[in-house]
Amino acid sequence: MAASAKTLTIDNHTLDGDWTVVLPRRGKQRRHSFRMRSPEQLQQQQQPWAPIDLETDAVRKLKLMQKMQICIKKMENSPFYHTLLDQIQTPEIFCCFHRVLGSEMKMQMVIYGIGSIESYEPPRLQLSLAILLKRKFSWIGDIEVFDPVLSTTECQVLEALGCSVLSINEQGQRCAQKPTMFFMPHCESMLYDNLLRANWRVELLNHVVLFGNSFDAYEKNVSYSKNSDMVDSTRHILAIRQFTKEFGIQTVSDDYFGAFHTSSWHFFSPVLETELQYID
Repeated sequence: MAASAKTLTIDNHTLDGDWTVVLPRRGKQRRHSFRMRSPEQLQQQQQPWAPIDLETDAVRKLKLMQKMQICIKKMENSPFYHTLLDQIQTPEIFCCFHRVLGSEMKMQMVIYGIGSIESYEPPRLQLSLAILLKRKFSWIGDIEVFDPVLSTTECQVLEALGCSVLSINEQGQRCAQKPTMFFMPHCESMLYDNLLRANWRVELLNHVVLFGNSFDAYEKNVSYSKNSDMVDSTRHILAIRQFTKEFGIQTVSDDYFGAFHTSSWHFFSPVLETELQYID
């Protein structure tokens, strides 16, 4: 199921029908100031991490590597993958990527919340897509991966596939000091909100490409929901919507629905710091 941003000025990526968005109210909003934590403050929240299991198993590693190789091949030959490539290479989206790149030659990729690639196929499909995108596009740089559920075996396979596993739990709060693609399909809303909060400055947001759950869908859900937890976990998501270009992807077949349904590309383009809402 593809989702697109309603607030885009691009005719081909609007949704049919009208609806009202109810934004959270926290007293009087101050729209002309913002608060951002310093890199030092963010680092204080980040914790060293290592897999709980320290044992290595050569047979287990071999089996997982074979699973990944099969999955990468399946993805590479799929209509889903080729449809996604065609979408990325449309002038509209390709221009968005190059705007983020600016004068840089490479855009690093950070994968948060991948899940267990040993236990489940959706994480393997998601990782396969990330690896194939790097192989396809020379401007995609190194891939860094983190999920606290990763085992030692999974970390070893990730590294064998050319990825680096982070030794720090950043809690999604990486500051995009340079162009960065955050690859985060089906993460929890709080992780997306953490990412936006850490980059709540014009310069940083313009360095971010996000592949993950549709912000348009979050906006709709909040508008119809009275769940305070949902509102609290999507405050930055809702606030950035007016500066977001969102392009929903097509899952094409049921084989890829579980791993990628309601996923979108997101690009952010605020111009002035005063445009960013103040959010506690």
